[in-house]
Amino acid sequence: MFVDKAKIEIAAGRGGNGAVAFHREKYIASGGPDGGDGGDGGSVILVPDPNMSTLMDFRYRRKYAAQNGEDGSGKRCKGKDGQDLIIKVPLGTVVRDAESGAVMADMSATESFVAAKGGRGGWGNSHFATPTRQAPRFAKSGLPGVSREIILELKLLADVGLVGFPNVGKSTLLSVVSRARPKIANYHFTTLFPNLGVVYAGEGSSFVLADIPGIIEGASQGAGLGHDFLRHIDRCRLIIHVVDVSGFEGRDPCRDFDTINSELEKFSPALAARPMLVAGNKCDIAAPESVEAFKKYVEDKGYVFFPISAAAHEGTGELVKFAARRLRELPPILTYEPEFVEPEREEEGEPEINREDGVWYVDGGWVERVVSNTNFGDYESRMFFDKVLRERGLFDRLEELGVEEGDTVSVCGLEFEYKR
Repeated sequence: MFVDKAKIEIAAGRGGNGAVAFHREKYIASGGPDGGDGGDGGSVILVPDPNMSTLMDFRYRRKYAAQNGEDGSGKRCKGKDGQDLIIKVPLGTVVRDAESGAVMADMSATESFVAAKGGRGGWGNSHFATPTRQAPRFAKSGLPGVSREIILELKLLADVGLVGFPNVGKSTLLSVVSRARPKIANYHFTTLFPNLGVVYAGEGSSFVLADIPGIIEGASQGAGLGHDFLRHIDRCRLIIHVVDVSGFEGRDPCRDFDTINSELEKFSPALAARPMLVAGNKCDIAAPESVEAFKKYVEDKGYVFFPISAAAHEGTGELVKFAARRLRELPPILTYEPEFVEPEREEEGEPEINREDGVWYVDGGWVERVVSNTNFGDYESRMFFDKVLRERGLFDRLEELGVEEGDTVSVCGLEFEYKR
């Protein structure tokens, strides 16, 4: 089964907590704090794999999580870092943030991409020792890793894309000019997923050709296969529009040509503006006057026309050689520039302050992390807590909002009497 779009949840590992420990050794009094730092959480890393051709692996597994970092321990021993989670994706996969739809990365090259970064490990109590605070009984907890939903969208890396109505001979043309072996039969929608083939146009000259399943009139409203597979020619530098000029099915080649171009325009104006060659297929069974009429019609619109018969191998060599020469004049395959901006961690945002029934409630933001790092049973730890709140401007904010001495302030569920 060909799967070219998937939505998955990824979660990086949480950083380990710092340790609260004191040096204990015979004949050494007051050894001091020696709590080690927590290990960093593992990250989720996407790696392009040229041997993958579909996102089928993500159809049945939707959640991926990296390993948490281990907590620190005594003797200043740092916790073990969490192991990174490596996820392989096909070359050409575009990674988007599910919430905003912004492009995070284009996996068109060999570089890996960190989709979710692991949380930092917390500091052990050895970091908080000062001449006046020689035995700190608190440490920092580890930061949570990034968690998000992402959309993986496969866009094939092809130089040339074949478009046209169903049953016009696109798959036959691909099989003739390359070693690809797509399914070929005399009925519509034989091709149900894109096929790729490498075309050799002479010594040192080759390109990748993509056969896109046929679209029909009304595809933009979901008719036929809709626009499901047009994303695979988004990157193509050149389009070959294959038209059945035989009239065997009672169709008008000129109308078919305009219909497909209209559907391309509705899908993407940029795609419709790409350089296009027109291949009039089945010329061996078409009336010569019909071929000439269609040739004049497309050439009047500024397109280069090639009369071919894919089944009889007629005219395909000239088409391939001209396409190869044209590609040498065109810019490289399109890549998508990242536009995603990593949002500020919730723990680093400002806390919310509300007043209800005479009580000031402070919740969220960086305050939650400070509370989690504080040992309220230890005097020095409480003094450190007070110092952090004052230095980060929380008391100034409360006073601007009208807090009075003696008011009750609830910080993440812990109530205090406010004093200036």
